[in-house]
Amino acid sequence: MQELKFEDLKKEYQNLLNQAAASREFSYSPYSNFKVGAALLTPAGKIIAGANMENVSFGATICAERAALARANSQGEQHFKALALIAQGDFSEEVITPCGICRQMLAEFAQMAQEDLEIIMSNPNKDKIILAKISELLPLSFKPQHLKKK
Repeated sequence: MQELKFEDLKKEYQNLLNQAAASREFSYSPYSNFKVGAALLTPAGKIIAGANMENVSFGATICAERAALARANSQGEQHFKALALIAQGDFSEEVITPCGICRQMLAEFAQMAQEDLEIIMSNPNKDKIILAKISELLPLSFKPQHLKKK
């Protein structure tokens, strides 16, 4: 895990983070005003973005990371190199990280692809960025083979 500046990111990761920031504008967050954008990068260079969607029944809320994963999966994409995540809200100017559910979802797709997905997490101004592998964020993830019978 490392802390970087925007200029230190690879160009493709700068573009990915910019796409995540752009998708944040489509956030539906009337209750928290906490707008989150995420963007996935496929090995072929395709970017698939998503934004969070709140609901008055809070359990129905969908995080930006899972929105991007669902969108990608519906397009037949299941292998990813990286995910960028950025948020903005009334109560946060810090770098945010994926929640536990999103970490588990990202870990499973990384396991399917046999790729240790890179996660680019940024504050709203993009002047503080943390780059980590999904294995660092969720080192003891639940794995599909845990459900297989012997």
